[in-house]
Amino acid sequence: MKNKYIWLVLISGFLVAMDQLVKVYVHTHFHLGESVIVIPNFFNLTYVRNFGAAFGFLAESHPSFREIFFLSMPPIALVIILGILRGVKDTDTKQIIALSSIFGGAIGNYIDRVRFRYVIDFLDFHLYNRWSWPAFNIADMAIVGGVGLLLLLMFLENKKKDNTEKEEGAT
Repeated sequence: MKNKYIWLVLISGFLVAMDQLVKVYVHTHFHLGESVIVIPNFFNLTYVRNFGAAFGFLAESHPSFREIFFLSMPPIALVIILGILRGVKDTDTKQIIALSSIFGGAIGNYIDRVRFRYVIDFLDFHLYNRWSWPAFNIADMAIVGGVGLLLLLMFLENKKKDNTEKEEGAT
């Protein structure tokens, strides 16, 4: 087995395990909407059920559409990630980490969708309870972090390519 697939299993497996362990704890020890202050006026652990996607997107759509959409999209995304990973060199550690993070995050949230038909969120950041960011979870962080890393890598690659083209044009 190639190293990149071993890394995929290790990284995504770790992220899924951490995500699900915390979600099980929140689901079994918190009442829906219950909040515990961790850092006053900034960060709480709050049990939230997200029936939509990021920031509750599509949460108000018809339940039948939501279920079909959210139960079919993650497997498609996982297949696409595996296809992309197939073309990545074993030595491209940063891209392997990014794709593995997205993969693990997608699985973590998909497990919730299959079990509950919603995703358990619990990380609640806010400023003095006035300005708040929608609650999220470890799987969401893995997805956003992985996508962010991929975007950064693409930006740096394009910048490197532009500099190379400028140097070649100057000679």
